[in-house]
Amino acid sequence: MMRQDWIDKGDAVAVSRQCVLTGVSRATLYAQQKPKALDEHDELIKRLLDEEYTRHPFYGTRRMVVYLGRCGHTVNRKRAQRLMRSMGLAGMAPGPNTSRAHPQHKVYPYLLRGVAIERPNQVWSTDITYIRLARGFVYLVAIMDWYSRRVLSWRISNSMDAMFCVDCLEDALRLHGKPEVFNSDQGSQFTSEAFTGVLKREGITISMDGRGRAFDNIFVERLWRNVKYEDVYLNGYATMGELLIGLTKYFSFYNAERMHQSLANQTPNAVYASATGGGALIVDKFPREGGETPCFAALHREFLQ
Repeated sequence: MMRQDWIDKGDAVAVSRQCVLTGVSRATLYAQQKPKALDEHDELIKRLLDEEYTRHPFYGTRRMVVYLGRCGHTVNRKRAQRLMRSMGLAGMAPGPNTSRAHPQHKVYPYLLRGVAIERPNQVWSTDITYIRLARGFVYLVAIMDWYSRRVLSWRISNSMDAMFCVDCLEDALRLHGKPEVFNSDQGSQFTSEAFTGVLKREGITISMDGRGRAFDNIFVERLWRNVKYEDVYLNGYATMGELLIGLTKYFSFYNAERMHQSLANQTPNAVYASATGGGALIVDKFPREGGETPCFAALHREFLQ
């Protein structure tokens, strides 16, 4: 029996800890994971959902069902919910949150509403998205500095396991120091002891998006839109190897060359290094005449920039 066979994902001990105890590299464990057989029709529906969600991130399952019908695919809402949940997608308008925390994991409150972000490494945040390949999808996680919009670290994986998120976090901490506050959604990867344990070890304050508040992490959501429209959809990567090379080039461009309107056309690297020209603020929702809230209106414009 090989040592990686000793690791039990269903055990109470975190997989990352089991890797340490058995002396097995987490990268080796990733490589041993076998992708599930693909359902071709599900993959087609997920591709359509991914494209439409990137265009209209406020669409929930009801609108997605209508959209799929117009594309010639009769899909009931339950199936749309299942597929969107597997992709980690949730409409930005208030509604059910499909990023499900593990029932035994602690969920932390959201701490950033109304807080002005005035310096680099004040707040980092993270999220996971689907990236489509010629056959199937993989997961992409990234960590961003809110002040500068700089992507500090990222990883891809064919499994939505907490380990690749922990690796991404450890890499960001090693390369860039640590933030005062770290924000994520309530997904089980980020509420896991393996992930929050690293934050607590470093003395970092933990914040998590409120339920039905996808705008709480608007800056990473906008990053996903940029990654897909400016790179993934244009290049049509066939394999994880091709995607790895492509995303390495794209994130280098994104940080060092791409001008950002919200940064007065500076680059994230320049703003992060100089600590000038950046900033962020998540405002609270206060109803006004006409029914629209300042939060939704302002942040939706910010998302589309």
